[in-house]
Amino acid sequence: MSEFTHFNVDGRAHMVDISHKQPTERTAIAKSSVFVTKEIYEKMTSHAIKKGDVLSVAQVAGIMAAKKTSEWIPMCHPISLKAVDISFEWHVSESTYELEIRAMVKTVGSTGVEMEALTAASATALTVYDMIKAIDKGIVIGKTYLLEKTGGKSGDFRREEK
Repeated sequence: MSEFTHFNVDGRAHMVDISHKQPTERTAIAKSSVFVTKEIYEKMTSHAIKKGDVLSVAQVAGIMAAKKTSEWIPMCHPISLKAVDISFEWHVSESTYELEIRAMVKTVGSTGVEMEALTAASATALTVYDMIKAIDKGIVIGKTYLLEKTGGKSGDFRREEK
C-alpha cells in the first residue's frame, strides 16, 4: 500500500474516505510573507495606499480562501470551519521590509485543516501583492509553510523556526 493516501489501488487520484474517522478538534497555523520596498512599507503603515487598507482587505481574502479551499484543491474535503484568524507582523531591518502573515484555522471534524491554513496564508499574500502592485511589481512573496498542526491520527506537528 502506498503512503500517498490520495491514490487508489489502481494508482488513480481519489478523495480519501474519512467516514470512519471520529471528529476531533483540529488546528493548523501556516505562515507566508511578502517582501516590499521601503516606499511600500511606509505607505502601508501610514494607510496611504490608494486602493484602501491593504491588511484589512488581505485579511478578509485569507478568511474567504480558507472557507473555499475544497474548491481550489481537488482532493480536499469541504470542512465546516470553526475559526479563521489572519495576523500580520512587520520585520524591518536596514534594507528588508518583510510582512509576515500567519493564518490559524480551527475545526472539529474528521480531517485536518492544514490545507485551509496554507490556502489562507497564500491568498492573503497574493491579495497584498494585488493591492500594492501598481507601486512596484518587484514585490516578492516569500516561503509559505505549515508552522504547526494539532489533532488527528498523525498527531501534533510543530516546525522549529530558526
